[in-house]
Amino acid sequence: MTRRPATPLPPLEERRRLREAGSLTPDQLAARLGVAIGTVRAWESGRTTPRGRNREAYAKLLAALAESPTRTGAPGSAPAGGPEEPDAAVVAVGPAKTVSGGRRGRAAAKPSAFTQTPPPFSPFSPFSPRVPSWAPPEEEDPLGPVSDLTPVQAFDALYSFCAPSLVRQAYLLTGRRGLARESVERAFQLAWERWPEVARDPDPAGWVRAAAHEWALSPWHRFRPRHRRPEPPLSDASDRALLKVVLRLPPSYRRALLLHDGVGLGLPDTAAETEASTPATAGRLLHARRAIAARLPELSEPRVLHRRLAELASTEPLRTAGPPAARDGCERRARFWTRFALAFVAVLLGTTALSLRTPPAGHEPSVPPGETVRDVPPRVAPGPLSEKQRKLRAKLREELLHGPERLAPQPR
Repeated sequence: MTRRPATPLPPLEERRRLREAGSLTPDQLAARLGVAIGTVRAWESGRTTPRGRNREAYAKLLAALAESPTRTGAPGSAPAGGPEEPDAAVVAVGPAKTVSGGRRGRAAAKPSAFTQTPPPFSPFSPFSPRVPSWAPPEEEDPLGPVSDLTPVQAFDALYSFCAPSLVRQAYLLTGRRGLARESVERAFQLAWERWPEVARDPDPAGWVRAAAHEWALSPWHRFRPRHRRPEPPLSDASDRALLKVVLRLPPSYRRALLLHDGVGLGLPDTAAETEASTPATAGRLLHARRAIAARLPELSEPRVLHRRLAELASTEPLRTAGPPAARDGCERRARFWTRFALAFVAVLLGTTALSLRTPPAGHEPSVPPGETVRDVPPRVAPGPLSEKQRKLRAKLREELLHGPERLAPQPR
C-alpha cells in the first residue's frame, strides 16, 4: 500500500504575503478554513505543518490567492501606475487583539476616521521585523500536530522577530540609544522570567512591546547620572528637527503616535495597549499630529509622517545583544535577588535570636506600685527663717497687693 504524496505548499514567507495581498486577516483565513487563528499563525511561522484535509484546503486557498487578478504583488512594492494604496478592508480591520469573553474572542476595530488614515503595516517597515511573525497558538487540536519547539527555541525566535523593531521604537520614544537597547533587553528579560505566561498570550510580540515601551518611558530614568548627559545629535538637520518635535510631546501622546502612525495599530488596539479609552487615545493622537504639523507643516499628512518616522528610525544603527544575553541577564538577576533575600532572612533570624539570648546588662525589673522606693535622696527644702526674714516676708506680702510706694526725694 502506497501513501499519497502530500499537497505542496508555498514557502513560509510566500504564505503570509499571499494572505496579505488578498486583503485577508488571520481571523478571516481561519474562518474560511474552519480552524483556530493560532493554527493559521503556526502554519505561517513554520512551527507546525498542516496535514490531511486542512493541508489540501490551505493549499487550494493559497493557490486561489496567487491566481487572483486583484493581487498587486509583494507588500511594499508599487505598481507601474503610481504609489501603492492600502486596501480599505485591511486598514479598517487592523491587527486583532484578544479581549475577555473566551479564548477565541476577537475584537474587530470599528471603522472610523482614525482607522482609515494610517498607512498599511508593511513588513519592510523598520518598525516591523523582516521575517514572518511568531506567536504560540491559542488552542491546538488534540489530534493535530503539536509544536516541538523548546522554551529556549521559542524565546529565541520571539527575540529575533521583535528585537530589531523594538529598539527602533524605543529610540523614537526616548531619543537615547543606550536607553533604547536597555529597554528592549529589560523587556525580554521580564518575558523570559514570566515565559509560561508570555507563551500562552495570544500576542507575545505585543506583550514584549508594551513592556519595552513602559520601561523606556519610565520617569525614574531622569534621576540616573548617565542619562543626564546629552546624546550626540543626528547628522541630518531634518531628522534632528523631527526628533526634537517628537520628544517635546508628552509621553502618552508620543506613545499613541508611535503605535498608530508608526507601527500601524488601529485606534482600539492602540487604546488597549496604552490602557486608555478610545476617545482619550483619539484626542492624544490629534494633539500629537497638530503639534508636529504646527512646527513641520510638510508632515501634516499621516502617510508622510509614517514615512518620515520610518526613515528616522532607520538612520541609527541600533543593535541588541542577542537572545542568550537576555536569558543570561534574567537568570543572573534572579540568582542575585534570591541570594539577597536568603542573606537578609538569615541576618534577621540571627539578630532576633541574639537579642533573645542576651538581654541588656544592668536591667532591673520595674518597681510594682505600693512599695517603698529606697536609696532615693530626700527632697531638698529651705531651712527655718529668721525673725528678720519673716518680717521682710510679711512686709512684702502686704505691699505687693497694692504695689510699692512711690519714692520721692526729701530735702535735707
